[in-house]
Amino acid sequence: MSDAGVRIDKWLWAVRLFKTRSLAAEACRGGKVKVNDAPAKAARDVRIGDLLEVQTVEFRRKVRVVGMVDKRVGAAAVPQFMDDLTPPEELIRRSDPNFRPLNLRPKGSGRPTKKDRRKLDEFTG
Repeated sequence: MSDAGVRIDKWLWAVRLFKTRSLAAEACRGGKVKVNDAPAKAARDVRIGDLLEVQTVEFRRKVRVVGMVDKRVGAAAVPQFMDDLTPPEELIRRSDPNFRPLNLRPKGSGRPTKKDRRKLDEFTG
């Protein structure tokens, strides 16, 4: 761990905002990650004090970088590396029993048709 900076995809994975590093890199490519209100590519370095906005499948997170880490840490150690500034209404929305991420298809609905795939691509793209 150093203060020089860490690739943003690696840092997002290390602090458990994404399950895999490739998902973090894909989110960067898709414009779902912003550093100090500017879109970020996966190779961009984050530094202590940077403010990140990350759109995950479930909701939009806001975090401040308070420590550098490039290896995945346990959930208990995450507060040493980031301050969670996510608005309370986002967290409440997630705990709502009726909340469902928008990109999930009903179970048992079968394989999506070509038309369905186009709609999904348009929605997520």
